[in-house]
Parts: sequence; structure tokens; C-alpha cells
Amino acid sequence: MNRKKLRIALAGNPNSGKTTLFNALTGSHHKVGNYPGVTVEKKEGQRIRGDKEYHFIDLPGIYSLTAYSIDEVVARDFLLDEKPDLIIDVLDSTNLERHLYLCLQFQELGIPVIGALNMTDEAEEKGIRVDSAELSKILGIPMVKTVGSRGTGVDELLDTIDEIQENQKPVDRCIRYGTELEEKLQRLQSLINQDTEFAAKFPPRWLAVKLLEKDTNAYERLKVHSQAELIATEARSSINWLEKHYGKDNEIVISEQRYGYIRGAVKECIKIIKKPDFSITEAIDRVIMHPVLSLPIFVLILWGVFQITFTLGEYPMLWLEGFFSWLSATLSNVLPEGGFKSLLIDGVIAGVGGVLSFVPLIVILFFLLSILEDIGYMSRAAFATDKLLHTFGLHGQSIFPMMLGFGCSVPAIMAARTLKSRRDRILTILVIPFISCGAKLPVYVLLAAAFFPNNPALAVMAIYVIGVVLSLFAAFVLNRTILRGDPTPFVLELPPYRAPTPQGILWHVWDKTWQYAKKAGTVILAASILIWAITTFPAKSLSEAQRQNLEQAFVASHPEADSETIEAYLAVQESEYRLAHSFAGQIGRFMEPVFKPLGFDWKISVAMVTGFAAKEVIVSTLGILYGVGQEETEESESLHAALQQDPVWNPLVAFVLMLFVLVIPPCFAAQATIRAELGWSWWAFSVVSLVVFGWLLSFVIYQLGLLSGVLL
Repeated sequence: MNRKKLRIALAGNPNSGKTTLFNALTGSHHKVGNYPGVTVEKKEGQRIRGDKEYHFIDLPGIYSLTAYSIDEVVARDFLLDEKPDLIIDVLDSTNLERHLYLCLQFQELGIPVIGALNMTDEAEEKGIRVDSAELSKILGIPMVKTVGSRGTGVDELLDTIDEIQENQKPVDRCIRYGTELEEKLQRLQSLINQDTEFAAKFPPRWLAVKLLEKDTNAYERLKVHSQAELIATEARSSINWLEKHYGKDNEIVISEQRYGYIRGAVKECIKIIKKPDFSITEAIDRVIMHPVLSLPIFVLILWGVFQITFTLGEYPMLWLEGFFSWLSATLSNVLPEGGFKSLLIDGVIAGVGGVLSFVPLIVILFFLLSILEDIGYMSRAAFATDKLLHTFGLHGQSIFPMMLGFGCSVPAIMAARTLKSRRDRILTILVIPFISCGAKLPVYVLLAAAFFPNNPALAVMAIYVIGVVLSLFAAFVLNRTILRGDPTPFVLELPPYRAPTPQGILWHVWDKTWQYAKKAGTVILAASILIWAITTFPAKSLSEAQRQNLEQAFVASHPEADSETIEAYLAVQESEYRLAHSFAGQIGRFMEPVFKPLGFDWKISVAMVTGFAAKEVIVSTLGILYGVGQEETEESESLHAALQQDPVWNPLVAFVLMLFVLVIPPCFAAQATIRAELGWSWWAFSVVSLVVFGWLLSFVIYQLGLLSGVLL
């Protein structure tokens, strides 16, 4: 069947429930990528109904088509350059007056618009009754009541899309700005229309309004017009006349005209039946947003997230470790000796299996963070930390990228695009690597369980807190040196508390977990095979004379040892000899002088080198280097036990290693994102400064630990 394909943009203000409605429209048929040329997250989804295929694009939340932040630039450019078949403007029915401001600008683009009156259930609970038919008549666009969290109104929305596409009526209904402004707009429109090719590309009405609003991007786009100079001169002349006439800035005049029109529409279409005396949101915010209590509550919530993660994730993580140990032992008994057996057991299972064992922790962590995001707490967290962040030179809204950094540095770095000031964006991106991402968590958990068994959750929480402290310290230093300046004012809308939707939470958890598992099946698999190769070749063995000398020395010191014990000892020495003379051993020995002052031997040095690609690889590297999974079932041991039995390791070395992993540059994917966002020079500065600072911090802590005897 040849289906008709429709490209539909979902747009609207932040906190309008746009993403929830997007999920209701697309179900599980959506994917996440980036907009061409930028790293702002782009969600696309499909829905097939009858002979039509609806392709939905979820645009970043914006307040206006006059773009300041990168998100706003992306949304505006997509609508202007990609020209979707239709725009669904998702409106919060409890705040229509504010949300309709953007809707009026969409109408000027010449693209059909549907208004989705979302969260109508919340509006009705507050006693707000919206006459959608009357509002539709006044604005000249269809209005459909929806509740994205329940999927209410989705079919009506699709029916309205079909109806608009079948009628194919030109869009000619826009706000009128009054006699004086309209005269100037008509003059500019007529001049713009003289270049038919240009007018087909850029909506004349929208461009004329933007020129009078002194939008710099509009003047840039105008340069390709055949009469660009004449139109620009006419626009500036009109602005001067209007500002003298009204006695105020022209942007304010246009804004007042829009809000005046909106107030009239709202007055005609909205009735307040009752005003509730009690608001759950206000009652909760009296505590959550308390000037004194808000920050401690924020810290307590984070502590609770990690405590729950480790408490619930401990057993499934042990089950997975047991499964991979069983799988390794089973295959060891079945497969014939040779290179393939070694690759599969010592490379793939020891490497990838070790990383996959931490999937339960990833699932639980993202599940809890998704709940906090969906109920509306993240905005409160931004306000709770705003004053603290300002003290160190960060913008209050920087908390969003920093919070995302607990999951993955890549989307965290991309989220900094919501900041309007380039200085704020640079500063925020440079401190995000100090935030412990999900990839570092397996390393922390491994070392905490092995060397801090009494309270591993507290040990990991301490590293997370140290990361936050270091990010603030770095911001403080940068703000007073190479990035001097004050953060821009912080204004953010606080959404009401809402019950999270199972569909939304499951999507977030699945998406992030799948990304983690996919990395284990691609990047980490490739790294594990490479590590196996460099730890296996060249395959040097002990000479007969060396074996005899070792056996004699061992028997002399252990006269009670039987032949089986002696053979086991020689097997261990053979494995150590091969590993030490492999390519990995040579690399480790070469790098060991650099890491020795931090307490790291050559094995840890190899793990640190491979960890620069992806932090999870550190676990797989250690698993391969320590031969986890090579023995039979009765003699097999976990990586925790293998590390504990190595005399190089102790709690101090483990703690210093966690610190070093915390500070060194993030994975290659995150580094590529930093380069794309800030350019080569800032990327180089980030990498060099993190390596130097990470080494110095680890050196100081290790040496102080040796002197004081702490953690030894």
C-alpha cells in the first residue's frame, strides 16, 4: 500500500506536556538522534493509520521564535528550513494566556497549525473551563483537548490532521497589530513579495514582523533578497517612526499587541468555575522550596537515590556475575583448547560479561532519575541550587546538565545548549566531566564492594559528592580567571507536580539501558577483543630452567606442598610470566613510571590507558588482566576476590583509583561532543587540564594517605 506521508512538528513551551503527548502519539515507534549539524537531541516517531503515515518531530521546548538559546535556534530553523506539513502547538490548558503567545507566532509562518489543549484534566480540577470551539473560532485554528499522560484526544488530533490535509486551505488568519503597525507591515510584505523565490522560502508576514522586532537573524536571512538593502532601510525607518509614535521600544509594542489580543481571546473562552483554596503543589513547595531546607532536601534525595540503587541492585548484580561465571566454566568444559576458547572465555565473557553485570544498577538509577524528572522535581532542584551555583559563577539552570551528567555526559553536554549566554555554556560544559556518569559507576561499585564492604553505597556516594565539589571548585577558578563574568539572570517556570506516566518512565529507562547495553555489545566488545589480543600475544612461556628454579624455590619455602599444589603455583607463575611479556605487559611497564606515584602497578596502568576510550572498559580490562573466568567452576573467583588477593591493592589504592577515574577526561563520545560544542581549543584545554589535575589530585591524596596511614 502506498501511504501518504505527513511530516508534523510538535512544538510548544517547556513543561507543556509535549513529550508526553509525543509518546502517546508514537507509542514505542520513535528514535532519538541529533539535528543536522548540531548536537541537540532530536526525537522522531511514526504512527500509521489507514492510508497515512504520520512522521512526528518533537522540537525542543521554546517560549518564542525570537531565538536566544541554541534550542530556540534549532526549533526556529527547523520550522523555517524544513517546512513541515503541519505544526501541533502543545498548550498547557492551565496557563493558556502565556502559552498562546508562541501560537500566534506559529500562525505567521504560513504553516497549518493545530492547537493541542493539553492537560485539560488538570485545568478542570482547578476549575478552569476552556471553550475550545470558541477559541478555535477566534484564532482561526482548530483546538483539540488532550491529556497526553492518558492518551486522551489522540484520535481527535489525528482526525483533525486528516481534515486539514484534505481541505488544503491556505493559512491567512493572523493577529492584527493595529493600524499603524499594519501599515508598516503591509509595506514591508509588498517589498519582500517582489522576490518570488525568496518569498517562497521565507514567510513574508513572519519576516516583516521579525524585522520590526529587530531580530538579527531576520536581517541575516534578508541579505539574499534581491532588494535587501531597500527593505532593511524601510524596516529601520518604520521602527524609528513607530518608536517615536508609541514612545517605547518596538519589541515591547508588538509584544503588548499580542498579549492584548490573547487576553481578549482568553476572556471570551475561559471560565473560572471555582478557585481551590488548597493547592497540593503549593503545600509541597512550602517544604521542598524552603529557603533553608531546600538544599539539604536535595542532598537527601540524591543520597536516597544511590542508597536505593545499591540496595535493590545488589542481588541481581550478583546473579548476573554468577551467571557469567557459570557460562565461562561451562564453555571451558565443552570447548577444545585453543585460541577461540581463550578469546571467548578470557576476552568476550570476562570483558563484556563484567560490564553487563552492572545493568541492574543502571536500570534502577535511571528509573529513579526519570521519576524525579517526570514529577517536576528537577525544576525545584534548579531553584534549590541556584544561589549556591551563582556563588561559584555558574548559572542556576546549569543544574539540569549537571544532573543529566549523573546518567551520561553526552546528553548533559548537549543540554547546556539551553543556556542563553555562551560564557555560561562554556563554563557548564567544562565542569560536567567532574560529574560521575553511569559509565563510571561500574568502576566505583567494583572497588567499593571489594575494599569498602561494610558500606559500599556510602563510599560511592562520597565519590559522587567529591565530583560535585570539584565541579564547583573548577567553576570558581574558571570564573575568576579565563571566563570572567556574571551569570545571566535565572528565570524558570515551575511546573505543577504530576504523577509520572509508566510509558514515559519505561521509555527513558529502556532508552538509556539500551544505549549502555549497545555500548557493551559494540565499543566494549571491540575493546575486550583488543585487550585480549594484547594480553595474549606474543605468547611467551617459562623456560624449563625457569620452571625448575621456581619449583625448587617454592618447595624450599613450602615443604608440605603436594604435587597438585606445586602445579597450581607453577600455572599461576606461567600466567603471570606470559602476561608480563605480552604487548599489554610492555605497555604497562612503559606507563608504570607515570602511574607509580599514584600507587598503581603496570596492570592498573593498562586499565587506565584503555579507560580513556570508555570508563566501563576499565572493568573489562581488569577482568581480563586478572584472568577472571579462566578456571573451572570450583576454582573460579570473582574480580572482587582477585583484586583483594593482589598485594598491590588496598583501600587507599582503590580510593585513589576512583578519584582518578572521576577526574580524567570522559569517554571519546563525550569528548567529541565537547569539541562539537566548543571547538578544538576548548576541547584541548578540557583534556589537558583534566589529565593534569587528575594526576596531581591523585598523587597528593595517595602520598598523604601513605604518610598518615589512612585507608592502608
